[in-house]
Amino acid sequence: MKRRWTTAELKDFLDEKVERYNRPDFIPDDPVSVPHRFSKLQDIEIAGLFAAVFSWGQRVTILRKSNELMDLMEHAPHEFILHHTARDLKRLLHFRHRTFQATDLLYFIDFLQRVYRKHRSLETAFTRHLGADDPDVTGALNGFYDDFCAAPHFPQRTKKHISSPQRKSTCKRMNMYLRWMVRRDGAGVDFGLWKGIRPDQLVIPLDLHVGRVASRLRLLDGKAPDWGRALALTSELRKLDPADPVKYDFALFSLGIYEKF
Repeated sequence: MKRRWTTAELKDFLDEKVERYNRPDFIPDDPVSVPHRFSKLQDIEIAGLFAAVFSWGQRVTILRKSNELMDLMEHAPHEFILHHTARDLKRLLHFRHRTFQATDLLYFIDFLQRVYRKHRSLETAFTRHLGADDPDVTGALNGFYDDFCAAPHFPQRTKKHISSPQRKSTCKRMNMYLRWMVRRDGAGVDFGLWKGIRPDQLVIPLDLHVGRVASRLRLLDGKAPDWGRALALTSELRKLDPADPVKYDFALFSLGIYEKF
């Protein structure tokens, strides 16, 4: 039988888990370690996006393939995106990560080049679709997805690598990426570089592990995760911390992966 928690008990329990796992020791074995290789804003954005997009499967493989791509970009992804030559692209043609293939990679590079030729930061590709009064990032994610898929030369197979609420996805990887870029608490894990999205607008990165833990804590029903349930769980977490509900990703994820809760 699931334990019945009072709000105060649940907050104390999850706050303690956040304190335990939201620290630099968490970084080396997590995909967030990839953007932590860099100090330049745009390099962090690009490395973080690819690490997030690659984040399904075994962590060891995610880290290996993400770092392999950064190596192929000569440890300067922003410079590579803006100024690569046809010869530079040729060395990427054998890159693979599960279903992510060279066709997908070349389109990502093309899209990012178009963004960075117009804007200083990738943040603009999200915030241009976000209103100050929006309660969450639904519009930002849908708008980013639409822009990403809008080019006449967009390969349809690449669509599966960027999720959106309008397709009922939980958008776990994109929400994780936004958490990295937006949250700012000084703990050293998340970067807090983007100021145009508020932490209270973020949505929890919901997957089966997080959903299972949330169900055990009576924060969520046990149905299959989708965007509606990601919003519902985030709403419950706002009751514990209205300004920063997604900090509890550290607790819920770690309870499921490390503590087998």
